[in-house]
Parts: sequence; C-alpha cells; structure tokens
Amino acid sequence: MDAMTESPTTDITPASIQVGGIAIATEVPVALVYNGISHVVMMATPVDLPDFALGFSLSEGIVASAAEVRDLVVQPCEAGIEVAITIPPRRFAALKERQRNLVGRTGCGLCGVAALADAVRPARPVAVGSTITRAALEAALAHLRDHQPLNAGVHALHAAGWASRDGQIRLSREDVGRHNALDKLIGAMAARNLDFADGFLVITSRCSVEMVQKAAALGVTILVAVSAPTSLAVDLAQRAGMTLIAAAGPGQKLAFSHPHRLV
Repeated sequence: MDAMTESPTTDITPASIQVGGIAIATEVPVALVYNGISHVVMMATPVDLPDFALGFSLSEGIVASAAEVRDLVVQPCEAGIEVAITIPPRRFAALKERQRNLVGRTGCGLCGVAALADAVRPARPVAVGSTITRAALEAALAHLRDHQPLNAGVHALHAAGWASRDGQIRLSREDVGRHNALDKLIGAMAARNLDFADGFLVITSRCSVEMVQKAAALGVTILVAVSAPTSLAVDLAQRAGMTLIAAAGPGQKLAFSHPHRLV
C-alpha cells in the first residue's frame, strides 16, 4: 500500500494559519459525542478527524472493532468541532457506566481521570508478532520525516507512523498532541483493516505510558519512540510483552523491553 499522509476531504478547518507571515499550527477543541452525549474534549489539529474518532474509540475500549462505529459525522460548532459518533446501545451503556468526562490537553492524555486506578490501566498481553532487523529500524527512522508534510511547514506537530517489516513507512498521521497522532493512525489502520502485529509503530515523541496503553490495546508488538521512555511506559510494555525501543536517535537503539523482536 502506498504511503498516505494527505488529509481526507472531510477536513473543515486548515491545519495551519498565517500570523505575521509565519505558518503556525491550528489547535482547536474537538468534542467526541457518542449517541448524542459528549464524552471527551481534546485539543487537536483539525485534520483526519474521522481517523481520530475511530482510533480513540478503539484505543480507549469504547468499541471493539471499526464495524461497531455505525456512523460518524464531523461538524463545526461555535466553540470548535464536534464529531458525532453512533455506537451500539450496549457499548453506549458501558460508556455511560464509566462516567468519565475527560478534558485533554496537548501535553497530557490522562487529564481528568477521576480515579488513580484508571490512570494506569492493565495492558492486554500482545501476541508473539514479527521480528524486525536493525536495518529496517534505521530505514523507518530515517524516512519518517518525509511523511510529516504538515509539520514541515509549522514545526510543531507530532507524528505516528506505521512501518512494514522491511522498514518502509506505509501510513502516517500528525497532530499537535502525541496521543492524538497515535489515535489518528490507529483509526486509519483500522479503517483499512491492517494487521497491527505485522510491522511496527514509530512515534516522534517521548514514549509515555498512555502511548503504550493505546498501542497494546490494538495488539501492537513493537513500539519505537524517537525520544526516551518514562518508567511507567517501560513497566507496562514489559508486562504486556511489547518490544519498546526508545531514545532511538543515531547510534542509540535502546530496547527497554522484550528485545528478542529486534534481530
């Protein structure tokens, strides 16, 4: 499959604006509304929002598959953008029981969590998955920037990319929030019915615990972060059976958990 980084035609707000002749990233409140009830508001880059809504729904366990998202409509409102999502009644009932009303911010994907037990959810163990070579890892890291067209103009966005086992970036998504970029990529992959265990994930940000949580929820077996991980991220990756490679700059290929998949 060819690399896909362009925004779909459903985008209704530009990804950047001009201020004093300089392009800066657009950041707007995006509300995810399930069956008519607002569940979460995230500060996000207003592109690839259908992917974002689907990916968030999957990585947060609101739905179990893309097929359970029965309708999805992106619409502007006075204060930002709403994404109206229709899910099955039983999923909506479970969502209401969680009684969460999160307010996301650029730097934190856990803001608004009401209980400590919700902050570090147990990660589902991942499958055996495939192995990759160091050459494939180097190739993916070397070419990830080529798949960040939005960031090339504003220098303020994170990216999440999906690489095949030979290190070719096949799909990427960008956002001002690192966890939003990952959710967008998850949604894009799920919409295309791609196998989350057949390849590896590359992110431009540090690897914090919510990145491991989201990746493990979808069965990602190898997660590569350009910057260093946090202690909770390493611990969760270890318990989930996920290979976590971080601080992955030139000459710094550090496998913090389950290094057997890097050969």
